[in-house]
Amino acid sequence: MKARRFAKVSPTLPGPKGADVVRKTAQYVSPSISRFYPLVVESAHGSLVKDVDGNQFIDFASGIAVLSTGSTHQKVVDAVKRQSEKFIHYSYTDFYYANVAELSEKLVSMVPGSFSKMVYYGNSGAEAIEAAMKLTRNYTERPIFLAHSGSFHGRTMGALSLTASKPIQRKGTLPLVSDVVHFPFPYCYRCPWKQTFPECDYFCVDYFKEQYLEKFVPVEEIAAYFFESIQGEGGYVVPPPDYFHKMEFLRKEGVLFVSDEIQTGVGRTGRFLGAENFGVVPDVVTIAKGVASGLPLSATVAKSEIMESWKPGQHASTFGANPVAVESALATLEIIKSEHLMENAKMLGEKGIKRMLEWKEKYEIVGDVRGLGFFIGVEIVKNKKTKARGEEEAKKIMDYCFRHGALVIMAGRNTLRVIPPLNILEEAFTEGLDILEEGIAEVNSATARG
Repeated sequence: MKARRFAKVSPTLPGPKGADVVRKTAQYVSPSISRFYPLVVESAHGSLVKDVDGNQFIDFASGIAVLSTGSTHQKVVDAVKRQSEKFIHYSYTDFYYANVAELSEKLVSMVPGSFSKMVYYGNSGAEAIEAAMKLTRNYTERPIFLAHSGSFHGRTMGALSLTASKPIQRKGTLPLVSDVVHFPFPYCYRCPWKQTFPECDYFCVDYFKEQYLEKFVPVEEIAAYFFESIQGEGGYVVPPPDYFHKMEFLRKEGVLFVSDEIQTGVGRTGRFLGAENFGVVPDVVTIAKGVASGLPLSATVAKSEIMESWKPGQHASTFGANPVAVESALATLEIIKSEHLMENAKMLGEKGIKRMLEWKEKYEIVGDVRGLGFFIGVEIVKNKKTKARGEEEAKKIMDYCFRHGALVIMAGRNTLRVIPPLNILEEAFTEGLDILEEGIAEVNSATARG
């Protein structure tokens, strides 16, 4: 195996210790949890991950876009230690913590919008979505939610009602929350109407108006439009630049815009929120994953007039705004600003995308490359002409990366995602891309041979 500076793995993965953990997990842990490959983490620092058998990997997964400041950033560790020595929990549902007020003040200043805002805290992205669903229905007194096909908003019953990513996620749980209307996301590489952008002139918006609002969805009954600024689980799909502006007509009808920034937020796209790249200012924003560098915390940020429609006792969470997680979030936001992590994500992300776009010309199986900052998707196909989804090919590339020391995961059916920590070193990022390209080249050659 090629000698590398950062990736150092043995030919056999998992090793004996890892294999034992995998065996015990299969025996005792719910099979509802799926995994990409048998990585058994022992420790992680920065953008490097070690397994229990001593193998070292370059982190292109960030714990599923969670480790915004990398693993065990010293300022985060120190903040967690300090708060843990003071108190770990006393239920913000019924009492007050000073650090929650401090974090809320920072969050509302970082979320775009020249209006006053308030924050509700939970523990996960799905909880943030559930809160947003309840809040927007309560404020508007309307029943209908809009969401996109291909969307992923979580797996709890309310959030799952908005999710339309994979049938397995809904299997065995129906019926879900009623009055959720899904319509196509502008997936230009795979346009459902076989149009070409920009010649299509945003046909997708016209289609939505004509085939939904003029046929069966009464706009005056819509509470909120839930969207991912860039689709995540749906395949890292970037909408055309003016799409959300074209959808602004809904707001004139009283429909609230809810931006799901659970994966795209906290600097991952080079801006604090992904929506900022498209010039849209949401009424409600859901934030989780990267906000606390690995500790469970979510925030639903809304216009004050919307949040104030709730009365005491309408919604709460025992563990939401846990004081240790809040301190981690405060440290995370400070690190992102002081260490210029959004700028790093933007700069290195642009370099990475430029390199990956060259792969489209070199390899038949690279169909599309898209993304912003460190939110990058490489769509794998069987061939460029038919665009047939290269699901098995993508899995083989992912497996190659794992066995050669880079942790790459998939999104949707056939897209590889590149989501390293925002503070990854350029040398490690480049080495990770080297491994990814080697995997693509190997699978591309095998595909060409038939």
